Amino acid sequence: MLKHFRQGITYVLMTTFSFLSLTHSANASLITTQQFATEIKGSISRAPLNAALDRPDVQAQLEALGVSRAAAEQRIASLTDQEVIALNNNLDSLPAGAGIVGALVFVFVLLLVTDILGLTKVYSFTKPVN
Repeated sequence: MLKHFRQGITYVLMTTFSFLSLTHSANASLITTQQFATEIKGSISRAPLNAALDRPDVQAQLEALGVSRAAAEQRIASLTDQEVIALNNNLDSLPAGAGIVGALVFVFVLLLVTDILGLTKVYSFTKPVN
């Protein structure tokens, strides 16, 4: 009976020590406000916003609105850090001036092509190919 008890304790200790070698300790230390502010300032970049001004569609939209490139660059420079973060997060999903007109033209052309192919009958002025 004592022998089985010792074996049980031995197996439990072996298993425990085996799992102790697999764990890693984490080092957490305090940082100062200045270190945090420096790290955040480094991650806030206005470069993607300025790079967006180089795109032809953005330049055309700015010209249509009567905004010069210099004025747009000044506005980007005057943005707060929170605004820059929000714009950088949404830059890929924001429309580039196409709006609803582009979507309507696409739907019109799609329906026109399907009408000509004889797949639908939406417009009365088309004659199907079949």
